[in-house]
Amino acid sequence: MYKDIIDLPRPHSSNRTPMPAYERAAQFAPFAALTGFDDRIREERRLTDGRPQLCEEDARIIDEQLHILTESKTPLPVRLTLFVPDGAKQGGALTDVEGVVRRVDAVARELIFADKTVLPIDNILALAILSGS
Repeated sequence: MYKDIIDLPRPHSSNRTPMPAYERAAQFAPFAALTGFDDRIREERRLTDGRPQLCEEDARIIDEQLHILTESKTPLPVRLTLFVPDGAKQGGALTDVEGVVRRVDAVARELIFADKTVLPIDNILALAILSGS
């Protein structure tokens, strides 16, 4: 049945240039019937941590360190662990930050760093003043 055409070369148009392979492949790509569905599924799968609760001892240590930073006449280098709330869903992530604290704003409850970064005091889970500069 196909014996007479099976070995013939594939015909090529002399009027048109061949379509690039990536454009030909795009014709056969799956159709996304629900726009944004894949993004929503990916967001739901993304894990966040719950906010850890400080024990009284850790809270006391943080308060002592904050008092030292408040009373200091010079900026001091610190290392702290923060809970950063997630902007899209409940929970967040823990992150470590190092920097030089320029000022403690007790009214706004913020640490202001030498590089002008501002971090909320209420999200601090651990705070250590580093020795030396």
